[in-house]
Amino acid sequence: MVTRSSDHGLDASPEMPAEISGLRMTRQRWEVYRLLMDQRDHPTANDVFMRIKDRLPNISLATVYNCLEALVQHGVIRQVNFDRESSRFCPNLAEHGHFHDKLSGAIHDVVFKPGVNLADILDLPPGTLITDIEITLRGELPVS
Repeated sequence: MVTRSSDHGLDASPEMPAEISGLRMTRQRWEVYRLLMDQRDHPTANDVFMRIKDRLPNISLATVYNCLEALVQHGVIRQVNFDRESSRFCPNLAEHGHFHDKLSGAIHDVVFKPGVNLADILDLPPGTLITDIEITLRGELPVS
């Protein structure tokens, strides 16, 4: 099932917490995090920079990169890569894949059907422990 960016039901609290996942939340980090939570379209660092300038007019692109890196390192968001494109950032930490719509260029989260265990359908050597799964599907969504 492909979910649109607003389908996750998660909300960023309007109040800035002191920490998230052990990371001290500066105003810049909080605003970057809020933007990712509010606009779940898997933006690039440059997209984040362009969108956040209204909230933080003095923020630099380097600061945006540093904020994103800190959020990734502390497991608050995920960095996802598609071929040779710029890295994109995903706030959805639940197990899911991504669908890259070739027509629009949009990236959508893809959730697994309940009860599906990918290890059951893959031919892996006995005793293999899967620690992470990254699935990217490419295609064209129907025009709605």
